[in-house]
Amino acid sequence: MPDRSSITLSIAGSETRAGVVSEGVVFEGGGHRRALVVRRHPRARGMKLRVDPRDGAVVLSLPPRASLARAERWAEGQRDWVEAQLSRVAPERPVLPGAPLPYRGATILIDWEASRPRTPRLEDERLCFGGPEEAVETRAIRWLKAEARRHLSEETAHYAALAGVPVAKVSIGDPRTRWGSCSSSGAIRYNWRLVMAPPRVLSATAAHEVAHRVHMNHGPRFHALVEEIFGADPAPERRWLKENGAALYRIGRSS
Repeated sequence: MPDRSSITLSIAGSETRAGVVSEGVVFEGGGHRRALVVRRHPRARGMKLRVDPRDGAVVLSLPPRASLARAERWAEGQRDWVEAQLSRVAPERPVLPGAPLPYRGATILIDWEASRPRTPRLEDERLCFGGPEEAVETRAIRWLKAEARRHLSEETAHYAALAGVPVAKVSIGDPRTRWGSCSSSGAIRYNWRLVMAPPRVLSATAAHEVAHRVHMNHGPRFHALVEEIFGADPAPERRWLKENGAALYRIGRSS
């Protein structure tokens, strides 16, 4: 079976089944155990099975009137493929004292001692802070988010000046499907996990979103503007996110 994160089967709708989630089928691979999640979509024309590389969720999408029993049998028949995909999902990376933490494309270490001040500070590739041990992950992630907001605000302002456009607001979040988004009102929202990627990856993402202040599409003029203000073809940075981005979702998040 092809090495890809989703497979599809076109079917004719049959019966209506209530509910959108079923856990009748369970898969295991790479130390991950995941129940099949079934979701019905009004515009779906066939069944689609996918494994989310960020957390290993196994999702089967169905048309509204498709047979749930048939869908589960089909998903069960794809067990080898699903479990091979699960084996590729990165392991969880808890944020603990002494653990490595990605930051700006490099690795820093969590240097925690209870007696230290609780506010984290970066010293010689170590993130130093104190306080209760059970709050280590919370404090480290909060520091990363603050750094993400700072760097993304600076990069956004830089590219907005080059493009000659205003940006109403810059905010961060943890969306599952986008690294950034730009609204018609001029507000730009980023995924805070970009601060763990190499600096040029973060910068390319900012240039991409700022370009949407001029072109709210992905047409040729949009891509030309991204390359103009970024100063290079951002394909290598996009490729880095495609190849490594899923692993960033495993930082500070339990299976």
